[in-house]
Amino acid sequence: MVKAHFSKRIGKFTGDRRVLVFLILASLLIAGRVWLAEHPEHDPWAPLDLRDPVGWATEAKLQSLREDVAECRGVLDRSDVVHEILEPAGEGACRREDRTVLTGLPLSPNSPPVTCSASIALLLWEREAVAPLAEEIFGSKIQRIEHLGAYSCRRLYGRDSGPWSEHATANAIDIAGFVLADGTRISVLNDWSGEGDKAQFLRRVRDNACDSFSTVLSPDYNAAHADHFHLDMSPRWRSVCR
Repeated sequence: MVKAHFSKRIGKFTGDRRVLVFLILASLLIAGRVWLAEHPEHDPWAPLDLRDPVGWATEAKLQSLREDVAECRGVLDRSDVVHEILEPAGEGACRREDRTVLTGLPLSPNSPPVTCSASIALLLWEREAVAPLAEEIFGSKIQRIEHLGAYSCRRLYGRDSGPWSEHATANAIDIAGFVLADGTRISVLNDWSGEGDKAQFLRRVRDNACDSFSTVLSPDYNAAHADHFHLDMSPRWRSVCR
């Protein structure tokens, strides 16, 4: 009779596999943490620093700043962004507790006070989209970003009742056009339609604004926006991009 011989390790394989799986998972976790430490723009737990490139976690971090003025100002300080904090102004629904001015942006005719989160969105939009697209499409730098204003104590569309506009607290800005260093002027009103370089530029900067702002409205939205882009950081919306 042939006797069967069984390995004494039978019954231990399951435990070995568990140890191996644990070691693999631990190695992946450590590698992941090292990679995130080297790429904080993708780390949802890393403090936002505007000197880092835009990453997977940037949009969520921007959205979290909409109702946390102290943290937002901390981001500006941490990122060494030159800015000025103005005293609160206004009354009632048009009271502006958060008035932030970024002096380094090429806004024209001036750099209006806006909320801290709107100022950061503007900075990233200009740096990540407007400036590089001007270079790519026209081979020229941006000299001015022309706006129609940020603050206006009014309800939506100037109605007598209904929700207040984000402009009532300067949480929005209306962009009318762009002027390049070579003198080229790009107007939302005059250049939105068509297939030329100016129309392409406008559509691409509109699309990219949606990565930074909560609300982006263009001539595609309605006739009231035929001559400008409305950009705001409303806490009511996650992303409205038209």
